[in-house]
Amino acid sequence: MDKNFVREIAINGIRQVKSEDDTKTIELSFSSEEPYQRWYDHTEVLDHKGIQLDRLNDIGVVLYNHNRDKVIGKVKKAWVEDNRGLAVIELDDDDFSNEIYKKVESGTLKGVSVGYSIDTWEEVKAGKESIDGFAGPCYIARKWTPYEISIVSIPADGTVGVGRSEENTDGKDMADLSMYENIVKMNENKLRL
Repeated sequence: MDKNFVREIAINGIRQVKSEDDTKTIELSFSSEEPYQRWYDHTEVLDHKGIQLDRLNDIGVVLYNHNRDKVIGKVKKAWVEDNRGLAVIELDDDDFSNEIYKKVESGTLKGVSVGYSIDTWEEVKAGKESIDGFAGPCYIARKWTPYEISIVSIPADGTVGVGRSEENTDGKDMADLSMYENIVKMNENKLRL
C-alpha cells in the first residue's frame, strides 16, 4: 500500500486571525477522523492519537494545490483538538500569495488539504470493530505524519466532510476493479495525457 496520501476537507469557516503586525495568518482545520473512501478499494481513518506533528511544527509549509513549486506560506503552529488537526498558517508577502490570501478572505477559496505519510496501519476486517469503535472494513492510520497543508481550489465534498481531489473520480468506472487493476488503469490514463 502506498505511503504518501492527500486528503481534502471542505472548510466552510476558515477563520481569519489578524496579528498586531498585519501578517496574513489564518486558523484552519486540516484533518479529521471522518472515514474517507479511497477510490482504490478501501476506507481510511486517520487516528489523531497517532499523529506526529513535529515535522509540521518545525518545517511545515503551505502550498497551493499541493504544488511544491507554489509555496505560499508556513505553518506557525499545529495541534490536535476534538480529534481534528488544527493549524495557524501565515501566508507570504509576494504577489501570488497575496492573490491566494485575497481569495481566501473573500470566500472564493475554502478548501484545505493535507499531504501526509502513514507509518503504521491497522486493518479492520468487514463485520469487525477496532478497539476505539471504527467499523470494518477499514484501514486505520495509527501512526502518521502530515508534511504540508494546501489551500486548494477544488474543495472536498461538504456533505460527507471529506472529499476527492481533481484526480479522483466518483468511483463508478473503477468500483469493481482490484487495487492492481486500478493502478494499471491510472497508468494508462496518464499515458493518454
